[in-house]
Amino acid sequence: MIEEIRVADPGDGPYGITVGPDGALWFTLVHAGRIGRLAVTGEGDPALTSYPLDSADCGPSVITTGPDGALWFTRSRDDRIGRITVAGEASAFPLPSGTAPFGIAVGPDDALWFTGMSSDTIGRLTVDGELTTFPVPAAGGFPSMITAGPDGALWFTLNRANAIGRIEVGGAVALHPLPTPDAAPVGVTRGADALWFVEIGAGQVGRITPDGTVTEFPLPDRAARPHAIVADPAGGCWLTEWAANRLAHVDPAGRIEEYPLPTPDAEPHGLAVTGAGTVWVALETGALAHLRPTR
Repeated sequence: MIEEIRVADPGDGPYGITVGPDGALWFTLVHAGRIGRLAVTGEGDPALTSYPLDSADCGPSVITTGPDGALWFTRSRDDRIGRITVAGEASAFPLPSGTAPFGIAVGPDDALWFTGMSSDTIGRLTVDGELTTFPVPAAGGFPSMITAGPDGALWFTLNRANAIGRIEVGGAVALHPLPTPDAAPVGVTRGADALWFVEIGAGQVGRITPDGTVTEFPLPDRAARPHAIVADPAGGCWLTEWAANRLAHVDPAGRIEEYPLPTPDAEPHGLAVTGAGTVWVALETGALAHLRPTR
């Protein structure tokens, strides 16, 4: 059963979501320029807090827990990386104009790594604010999401170059083209021994091993427009089917189960899995939904 909790006005746009160091759910409000926090204790109503940023039009997008006990997020509309403490104190680090940062993840070096959608770059930002950028050899490739891999490198999607990229902490980049033309990969996540990703253009889930071997699994609805993906504790993954208004689960063998959302046209985007195995999804229409698996 999927339940929804209203956390914002319909136009505020819950988008990215993660489990914070305090055990609460932290999420971005991409259209309102705010960061939200939802504490679910199982006793009484969830506690909801919302923190304004210094610009209502900064476009907070993807959020992750940093190595310093704070939350870090991309501000795709004003070229900044944001940081907010669990007490709600927000700050930001400027990037070169035209970067349009989107995906963000902690690397094995305890730095924040992010994608520059409009600059064809991968960025590295230390918690002290030291910035390094690395060019991606695919002009107009639109680097999108990024995650730390099981091999000590960072892996990212190139939405318009139809490829999965790998960058070492020293900056060396390798690209792995996808077998399906115009697959348009977006979300990517680390599995036990490989990376899982979604192809929004092809309606497929992909798996790539550290040596570059790609396996693709078609969704039952190839027009579902899968967007984000996150690993679960059992070795599978959860993903959002944006156009089909569903969540889906893929097990390690590639078997797929789908779960319709109760509210029509909810626009599901980012996902997070709690320690108890409950999956949460940010719905751009103003809610967080959660599903407790029975498996």
